[in-house]
Amino acid sequence: MGATISEDFPEGDDAGSDGTGSEERAGDFRRPVKSEAAFRTISEVADELNVPQHVLRFWETKFTQIRPLKRGGGRRYYRPEDVTLLKRIRTLLYTDGLTIKGVQKLLRETGTRNVVEEPVAEASVAETALAGLDRAEAERLLAELMALRDDLRGALLSA
Repeated sequence: MGATISEDFPEGDDAGSDGTGSEERAGDFRRPVKSEAAFRTISEVADELNVPQHVLRFWETKFTQIRPLKRGGGRRYYRPEDVTLLKRIRTLLYTDGLTIKGVQKLLRETGTRNVVEEPVAEASVAETALAGLDRAEAERLLAELMALRDDLRGALLSA
């Protein structure tokens, strides 16, 4: 009788590896890991950002700064700087809570490079969201809102 699969490829065996450690498992086969400078397909970027591909296509219509290279048949190839910008846009939208218009305004006012290289401080996000209030005015409003919150909390506790 022939050998079983487990005898041919015991668990944990690195059969098929080139020994460089530059592969990743994908299903039942191994593929080389791309360098940081390599272009990415829309499916690779969508997987990396954990968003559907249609979201990336939609963002391309809303953010002119995202310009993937398009080849025959409309296949998109994202440059490393596109992927970095997309990651930052995703964070601004999903984590920081900005709207698409808020991110567009931020990109317009500060430039793509500044948005990507420097994380946006909370005060900066609040200023953008408050449609151009200066920092002192935003801090004054915040203090006033916190005082109102404390007054309401006190009123609820005494009732």
